[in-house]
Amino acid sequence: MTPHTSALSEDAPPRSRDPLPDASRALIARLAPIRDQAALLVERRSATDPTADDPLRGLYLTEDAVRHLLGRANTEPADAPAPAATTAGGDRLARLAQRHALTELDTALLLIALAPDVDRAFEALYGYLNDDVSRRRATTGLALDMCGAPVHLAWARARFHPSAPLRALGLLDVEEPERPFLSRTLRVPDRLVAHLLGDDTPDAALAAHLRPLEEPSGPYDEEFTRRLAARLSAAPLVAYLREHRPGDGPALAAAALGAAGLDALHVSASGGVPLPELLREARLRGCALVVSRLPDEPAPLVRELTTPDIPVLFAGERPYDAQWCDRDPLVLEVPRRAAGTGAQWSAALGEAPGFELAAAVAPYRLGADGIARVARAARELAAFDGTALTAAHLRLAARQQSASGLERHARRIRPDVGWADLVLPDEPLAQLRELTLRARHRDRVLGDWRLSAGGGRGRGVLGLFAGESGTGKTLSAEVVAAELGLDLYVVQLSSTVDKYVGETEKNLERIFTEADRTDAVLLFDEADAVFGRRSEVKDSHDRYANMESAYLLQRLESFDGIALLTTNLRANIDEAFTRRLDLVVDFPFPDVRQRLALWRHSLAGVPCAADADPGRCARDFELAGGSIRSAVVTAAYAAAGRGEPVTTADLLEGARREYRKAGRLVPGEGSW
Repeated sequence: MTPHTSALSEDAPPRSRDPLPDASRALIARLAPIRDQAALLVERRSATDPTADDPLRGLYLTEDAVRHLLGRANTEPADAPAPAATTAGGDRLARLAQRHALTELDTALLLIALAPDVDRAFEALYGYLNDDVSRRRATTGLALDMCGAPVHLAWARARFHPSAPLRALGLLDVEEPERPFLSRTLRVPDRLVAHLLGDDTPDAALAAHLRPLEEPSGPYDEEFTRRLAARLSAAPLVAYLREHRPGDGPALAAAALGAAGLDALHVSASGGVPLPELLREARLRGCALVVSRLPDEPAPLVRELTTPDIPVLFAGERPYDAQWCDRDPLVLEVPRRAAGTGAQWSAALGEAPGFELAAAVAPYRLGADGIARVARAARELAAFDGTALTAAHLRLAARQQSASGLERHARRIRPDVGWADLVLPDEPLAQLRELTLRARHRDRVLGDWRLSAGGGRGRGVLGLFAGESGTGKTLSAEVVAAELGLDLYVVQLSSTVDKYVGETEKNLERIFTEADRTDAVLLFDEADAVFGRRSEVKDSHDRYANMESAYLLQRLESFDGIALLTTNLRANIDEAFTRRLDLVVDFPFPDVRQRLALWRHSLAGVPCAADADPGRCARDFELAGGSIRSAVVTAAYAAAGRGEPVTTADLLEGARREYRKAGRLVPGEGSW
């Protein structure tokens, strides 16, 4: 054995001792009558063909051969029977013909066209019958001759029309349009041949677009799912599922298709899907299509995929537009899906965690697919750290799943603070804890207990933090996000407010839309810029400003996320906004006791001299928490420059610096 032969032997797959698969056996059995019919046609032609014994036949035409061709009857052989159909259990062609109402003639034409792709003997037969040894595929004229269909009759030729079943369904290609009709070559797509032989590998052109359709699991609206499944079972249904959050539509489709006993192909349509190949794949498998992530201009896609023989479920967030398709699909609003249950989280994690699972996952509005992905990511993070799974791993994995387009409009903050970092009176602290409680249980209270006010109102949580600059409003928002295990997104008002009419509303709508479908906390810092009081209309500027406020009032009512607003002056916020807020938290200016606590908290990690006393700073300088921190930073830099611990003098100088920055009179420095 040569090395080359040895290499081939090692690389080649082992020969199976099992018999042929049922699908292959059934297709080969169907080709037997085709071979007999081809042989009969060869015999009849050779009996009167003067060039039958010429070894160069097909490469040239003699005068006798021309006379023979001119005298050939168009009806030859009119008495030939069509190939018989087989009903073998593995006969995929029979199932395909039944599903799409193919006639016996269509089935025979398809078999004749694909025969050379399954049995090489047909190449020589077709080369002889085509009078050209280089043309080894069936032509339209040869296929009709072998079926006994007169080539001059319209009904026979119509089987190759683009609107005829074989071509309209993508099962047969008629090539070489520049040739006369009867000599055009027939070709069957390789994917169809592979399918008929038992291969279910999807078309390679679809590989980049197909997505797994997650196993359906609750919680879903059972009645809605049951009715959708009943419609799918009754007849091929085309429906548009408008979802509130990405993924809800395909998840509901999976549940309904599972209840209807239908398989499906899930495709992401955002990248330009080859639609003919997609439709052919669905027809070959006899399955439904679930189409998500629709392109910006979905009309061509919807029109092409809206067919009477394939169930198609489109899923998208935008409202359906009647201009997309002449034959409107069934338009359905996907019911709001509640957050995953504790049982789902426990099953996905596969182990009993060493922390309170229900409290850790309450803020996340994830379905079964999202839960499974978060659980996998959390286990991998724990394995990377070499520790047991913790709530921190779970929260980090969940935040990674919620990363979204919000970063295009807001600054993302990964919270790294906790309740211990807040120095506040008891009342605002209690209100902040209530805010986190509302965020965790909003689905139960507003959804399950039906306490939503109706009128299209969402299940969002809205809070206003009011107080002077530096009193801890932004820090409190970060603590709330950390407690919930969510990221904090600070809206950049400079990139939101626009001088052109209507642009501010468009920018805000993008932000609210992203926040609705993202598990995150949205912070409008210095919210007076967009949530200010409406005024009497004196000119066009007042009218457009009031229009922005009216838009925000409506949008906040339908908001599903968590939004926090901060303001230095509560009176600047329109009362209509205040009425729609869940909580208004007032941040008072700290008294002496709280200022001392703030000084000590800021100095907790700073090396200080033994006699360093922040008490004098707390008594003599009325500073808010933010200013106190800035004063400590100033003192720390001064001490670091000397290479010594922080002293009382450093602290006093830092406090004086903050007074001067604010333009205030520094104690002990006299009057202005």
